[in-house]
Amino acid sequence: MQRLSSKVLIIIIYIGLLWTKTNYVQSKVFHLEIENNAQNFILDFNPLSSILLLLGIGMLFKNWGIFISYFLGTFVLFANVLYYRELNDFITIPVLMQTSNAGDLKGSIASIFEWTDIFYWIDVIAMFILLIWFKKRESINWKKRQASVFIYGAIIVFLLNMGLAEKERPDLLSRTFDRQILVKNIGIYNFHIYDVFIQSRTNAQRAMADSSEITPVYNYIKAKNKNVNGDFTSIAQGKNVIIVSMESLQSFVIDRELNGQVITPFLNEFKKESIYFDNFYHQVGQGRTSDSEFLLENSLYPLDRGAVFFTHGQNQYYALPKVLKENGYFTSVQHANDSSFWNRDVVYPNFGYDKFFDKDSYTVTKDNSIGWGLKDKDFFAQSVSHMSEFPQPFYTKLITLTNHYPFVLDDEDKYIEAGNFPSQTLNRYFQTVRYMDDAFKEFIEELKASGLYDKSIIIAYGDHFGISENHNRSMGMLLGKKINDFESFQLQRTPMFIHIPGYTDNKVISKVSGQIDIRPTILNLLGIKEPNPITFGQDLLSAERPSFVVERDGSFSTSDVVYKNGVCYDKYTGNKTTTSACKDGIEKAKLDLTFSNQVIYGDLLRFLKDVPTYSSNKKEEKK
Repeated sequence: MQRLSSKVLIIIIYIGLLWTKTNYVQSKVFHLEIENNAQNFILDFNPLSSILLLLGIGMLFKNWGIFISYFLGTFVLFANVLYYRELNDFITIPVLMQTSNAGDLKGSIASIFEWTDIFYWIDVIAMFILLIWFKKRESINWKKRQASVFIYGAIIVFLLNMGLAEKERPDLLSRTFDRQILVKNIGIYNFHIYDVFIQSRTNAQRAMADSSEITPVYNYIKAKNKNVNGDFTSIAQGKNVIIVSMESLQSFVIDRELNGQVITPFLNEFKKESIYFDNFYHQVGQGRTSDSEFLLENSLYPLDRGAVFFTHGQNQYYALPKVLKENGYFTSVQHANDSSFWNRDVVYPNFGYDKFFDKDSYTVTKDNSIGWGLKDKDFFAQSVSHMSEFPQPFYTKLITLTNHYPFVLDDEDKYIEAGNFPSQTLNRYFQTVRYMDDAFKEFIEELKASGLYDKSIIIAYGDHFGISENHNRSMGMLLGKKINDFESFQLQRTPMFIHIPGYTDNKVISKVSGQIDIRPTILNLLGIKEPNPITFGQDLLSAERPSFVVERDGSFSTSDVVYKNGVCYDKYTGNKTTTSACKDGIEKAKLDLTFSNQVIYGDLLRFLKDVPTYSSNKKEEKK
């Protein structure tokens, strides 16, 4: 009886502690939208099946199996807490494969830790001490039959969980692109188990794909209105193309003051010399900056899991650099970071770039670098020196670094005071944005001095968010409103500027748009017909382009509604409205993301020759 009671006590403590801790994280740390009591019950209930599974597996191993399984459960939970803290997302297997990024991430990871994180491990220490105490009193061995009870119990509880979740959210497991909904319904541990299944399935997709699979994708895209704005066709023919990917720049800083200080004085003025898009959204997934590059170069959506640059970087693509190269352009990327970061040294040649100016192409010293590397001012100055030697016309993409989390600066580079909000991250962000603004000003001046300004179209855009939802309290104080899901979606807007030399009818365009629309816009400005029929974007300047943008998680916006985390909002009032108002957008978003996924997972662009328009275009070129 004594041995049985000790085992029962261990089981109760194991389940009770891990379940309580997981419930706390899922309900308080992860920002999971709960709409009703049923969803709240599912959120509280869903960790149980995976905890029973961990316990059962631990019993299969002698001695410290129970403790090891408890430790692993806590480790998985804590790793997701850290990842979610700054990226508002959950770890997936493709993210774990991004090992070449690890060295550059050290500074960012260290800044994510908080002293309160020790509380995630107190119960682990307690469990360790308790097991030692129990083992001193008696030998505790688990039989396979006992382990099997918990493993089978885990299966039964999971099936019950799935039944409840499917009733609340039909076709749940088909929504792999929306990790928030998956975690809310099946729990963080089961999400990772499901992620393993998805990974094995996607690995097989390319091998099983054939040329017939590209036809429905082509037919879907063909049905879209792909008309361009004829007034802008060839307006920049033969001009150089300079792309500036502005790290972590969000639109809320544009035209805003902080304590009487203008945050982006030069960008505010640059708007007047450019066509500016104030309802332009980033559309990145877990690949962040690399995803924004992928959107720009291919007009395909990034993947729902991991970074395309890592998982499918060697697929066959018909990327923008290759298209421009075929039209006489010298193509390059300038980014003062390690060439292997985001697998760029593999991806860029595959995209058709002639030259990658990485960290080794720059003079980087202790004095001219901070945080992630070379300061933006030095980066821009040295990049202009590179560009002055390029054959023309050229296409070059510059990727900045200074305005990167954790947003640190040397004192001499702080041109405005920090914010005074609870979030120190947000407080520092204003200063690094202001520095980047000044660096961009000097860049434009250097382009003018070199004579390149009047020979180049300049496209500058924010690559992704810099301030995550974990700073909503401070963002609410800044904006004077509560940051709910609707407002959070609005904060995904990033600045987008198109400067065309000689063009004076500049204006602000408020139609909803996104990064996927950049490629077709560039090609139309240059007077180059899109040679790839498998692109999802549409000309930003076309009046016929629908007002629509979809995020990688399935959230979307039109001119009338916003849809996020399964809730439909009226765009004008910000209030919740009936789901039927979002019905058409939900279907369009799902089709866009699904077809784009199929192209990437199946490497379908290798079958381009089987697309009628592509084949006929190639025949015409040969003639």
